[in-house]
Amino acid sequence: MFHRALTAAATSLLLASTAMAETAINFALDWKFEGPAAPYFAAIDNGHFAAEGLKVEIQAGQGSLDAIPKVATGAFPMGFADMNSIAKFLDQNPGAPVTAVMMVYDKPPAAMVGRKSLGISEIKDIEGKVLGAPPPDGAWSQFPVFAKETGLDMSKVTVEPLGFPTREPMLAEGKVAAVTGFSFSVVLNLTRLGVAEDDISVFTMADHGVDYYGNAVIVNTDFAKANPEAVTGFIRALAKGWKDAATEPEKAVGQMISRTPASDVALETRRLQMALEGTVLTDWVKANGMGNVDPARYARSIEQLKEIYEFKNAPTPDLYFTDAYLPTDGSLTFE
Repeated sequence: MFHRALTAAATSLLLASTAMAETAINFALDWKFEGPAAPYFAAIDNGHFAAEGLKVEIQAGQGSLDAIPKVATGAFPMGFADMNSIAKFLDQNPGAPVTAVMMVYDKPPAAMVGRKSLGISEIKDIEGKVLGAPPPDGAWSQFPVFAKETGLDMSKVTVEPLGFPTREPMLAEGKVAAVTGFSFSVVLNLTRLGVAEDDISVFTMADHGVDYYGNAVIVNTDFAKANPEAVTGFIRALAKGWKDAATEPEKAVGQMISRTPASDVALETRRLQMALEGTVLTDWVKANGMGNVDPARYARSIEQLKEIYEFKNAPTPDLYFTDAYLPTDGSLTFE
């Protein structure tokens, strides 16, 4: 009896010690739980975060810029945000403890999406018409470079600020001729509202001269300095979550939808696949692995940013992104 009690006590102590050893990470997502968020939940449910000694909670966001102040203030140790917005934030808030540590959207899904039936078949067709753009939208933040590279005369474009919930409905109702947004979100939201897919015109900014990177995992640098192994472990686990999602997308979406049961499995699976094929698993990532950036392209992206944003201080790219926390054990490679 005594030995059983001693064994039970030792087991309880071991479990308590293990629980205490877990590092809690509350992660600030950029947007609500849609297909591209599924890899986070695959990493949770398939045990990848736990294997790294991490207890991860995922919180929905309200746009590509939303997570930056959350992480910079320390309210969240890590998050997911637009890379170029990080550069602007750090220029406006020198010394803020935030940086990107893992590139995820190697080819940004930022796009102008219009309807052919509303006269938008080519990019310049938006001249003389109304463009709907949510101010916190990562795609809208990239639009000035897109406009410059494609020769748009913005004096001929009426820009109407609108909220995320009304973006696709306003385009579906013909109240705006086009909108800015992530291609995989806007297109599928429009089809869900009854817009025929062959009526939708999509102009991805990365295909029209924009060298920007998209969303990346960001971290509070004070947290990272105190917990470097946790940051590397998070990156390694998330990469495994993306691999799981690429192998079994419907399963990964199901794991996400268990947290948002009102969502449509088929719709979100397609959204995930669009993100994988067009945004995450690019030729560069297949050749070089996930998470890092191409130095030459990154330098060009900073030069493009300087064309449409006046830095108060000299740009310091090393402050905006670091590869210091990327695992070097081959876990970021996609077969």
